Order: sequence, then structure tokens, then C-alpha cells
Amino acid sequence: MNLDFLIRESESDYREKAQHNLTSHALADFRKCPELYHRKKLGLVEEIDRPAYVIGRAFHMLALEGQAEYDRRFTLGAPVNPKTGKPFGTSTQTFMDWVAGEAAKGRECLSDDQGALVDEMAEAILSHPRAQELLKEGVPEGVVRAEYRGIPCQSRIDWVNPSRGIVDLKSCDDLTWFEADAKRYGYSNQLAFYRSLVAKVTGETVPVHMIGVEKKEPFRCGVWVLSDQLLLLSQRENEAAIARLIQCATSDTWPSGYEELRVWDAA
Repeated sequence: MNLDFLIRESESDYREKAQHNLTSHALADFRKCPELYHRKKLGLVEEIDRPAYVIGRAFHMLALEGQAEYDRRFTLGAPVNPKTGKPFGTSTQTFMDWVAGEAAKGRECLSDDQGALVDEMAEAILSHPRAQELLKEGVPEGVVRAEYRGIPCQSRIDWVNPSRGIVDLKSCDDLTWFEADAKRYGYSNQLAFYRSLVAKVTGETVPVHMIGVEKKEPFRCGVWVLSDQLLLLSQRENEAAIARLIQCATSDTWPSGYEELRVWDAA
């Protein structure tokens, strides 16, 4: 597959254009609760950037875009408390002031412990032959835009391999429960959305893989290929949700999904 269809743009540009294009994350919000989706679109829900998100961004950067880009975008270490000789904690005002100063330079900050964690996770991928095979060639963080089911949509895909298709990188607490977590967080819907947009632009239906890496010892890494059956089922769910979204937008009605009386049965 020729990968020239992928758009290369900054994350900030992508977020800006998300105001006018449906993303997989926004569609996941709608599937969960149309009211939540609508309130986020209106800017009424504050998006909190938790420490885990920073680690996730750093991990993706190092694993997919390499050491040089990682070093350019992230600062490791922290101010040292002269009273203890140890770095200030991530919840202290001194640490947060340091983070703000680096942010003004376009850099994100990681504590030494966070940096060590990112290194361990990236090393887990390097030591997994199937993960390395998927990431041997391709384009990281490529963007695809297309009109899908009557709505302008966009996706920023972790990795696209010219012969292996879409590759998505995920971190988790315990690889034993990765498939259960994937179902809980709707990963198949997210990846089916990606695949649908790629198909709209290229005319090709590509394979889809996930790489999962633990965030703690022993930092196990696993690779999954998503079946066509699962992706088609998730695609139907996505398309049904988009149809409902259009109806909600037309009527300007955004239910929570819990308006009706529910029965909680023993079964």
C-alpha cells in the first residue's frame, strides 16, 4: 500500500481540526452518552491531563518516532529539594512550576521514575520480534481525513505499515486482562473507525494489529491481530452511532441514555 495518503501535521493542528471533524474518541463519547459528547463539544467539560497521559505520550513518542524526537519533546529529571537531596514530587508546586516553564519552551516533563518507566516499556517492544516486525517500516502518527457516513471525520493513527496495515500501540496494567480491557475501552470500535477512513481514502481494507505493553514488571509485550468479524461488528456499531448522532444534531436533543426506567434482574 502506498502511504502517501497519510497527512503529516502537528498534534496541535490535529486537535484544532477536531472541532470540525468527528474522531474515534468523540464517537466513543457519543456511544457512551450523547449528552457527554454534546457538553464536550460546547466546551463545558474540562479535559484533565493526568500524569498517566503524559507517560503515554512519551512512550508513543519514543517507541514510534525514535530517541531524537523523544529527546526534543521531553525533559527528564526534576528540581532537587535542597533539604532532602531528592527531586521534588510530581504533586509539589515546585515541580508544577518547572513543568510550566518547560511547557513554555514546547517541552513536556517527566520525573526520573517516569522516564525510567518509559524506557522499560519501549525496551519491551524492541525485544518482541512480532512487534518489531510490524514497526520495521511504515509511518508514525499519520492523519487521515474523509467524509464517512455523511460526516467529515479524521483519525491520527499510531503506525501504518505498507503491508501489515494499521498498528495501534496500547499500554496496560496487566497483559493478562488486556482483551477484557480492550472490550471495556472500545478499542475495536476505535480501530474499525480508523480502518473505515483508510478504506474511504485508499479503496483498500487493511489488516489491523494492536501491540500491548505492561506499565509494570515484568513489562510484558503482546501482539494481537483483530479479526475481520470483530472489525465488521464494530464498524456496524460505529455506523449506527453516527446515524444516531446525525439525528441528535438535527433535533438538537442529547439524551443521557438513562431516561427510561431500568430493571435490575437476578439473572
